[in-house]
Amino acid sequence: MSKEIYTGLSQLGAKTDAPQTPEEAVLEYVPNPRAGTDYLVRFTCPEFTSLCPVTGQPDFAHLVLDYVPGETLVESKSLKLFLQSFRNHAAFHEDCTVGIAERLVAEMKPKWLRLGGYWYPRGGIPIDVFYQTSTAPEGVWVPDQGVANYRGRG
Repeated sequence: MSKEIYTGLSQLGAKTDAPQTPEEAVLEYVPNPRAGTDYLVRFTCPEFTSLCPVTGQPDFAHLVLDYVPGETLVESKSLKLFLQSFRNHAAFHEDCTVGIAERLVAEMKPKWLRLGGYWYPRGGIPIDVFYQTSTAPEGVWVPDQGVANYRGRG
């Protein structure tokens, strides 16, 4: 595999400060070296944080991102920094989850994308938010996201 696919990346291998807002976060992409093959990519972020837009208190979620790449792959360090930029971002769970998915779809143009936002309880009620572009391509193995329903002290 040629290392040319990594040229032009500004964050990978460099000291990069976390962006202060999702809008200033730069998502970077590389060419998909297996563009002719449908396969699933999964990123799991078990410690996602944002802020409640009303109280300013932190909110916590376990995010699971699944996608079938098209012509590009999202570069993982840039994705990590993008997700980290939500630490100072005040928005409801639904806005955060769907906004992340929509930005990735708009920029990366995957063949298929699914994002599960499993939010920890706020006011005693957990909120789970799910986004999916369409039905997964035929023949692609899409495993369960593996996040159990919230049970409290069970």
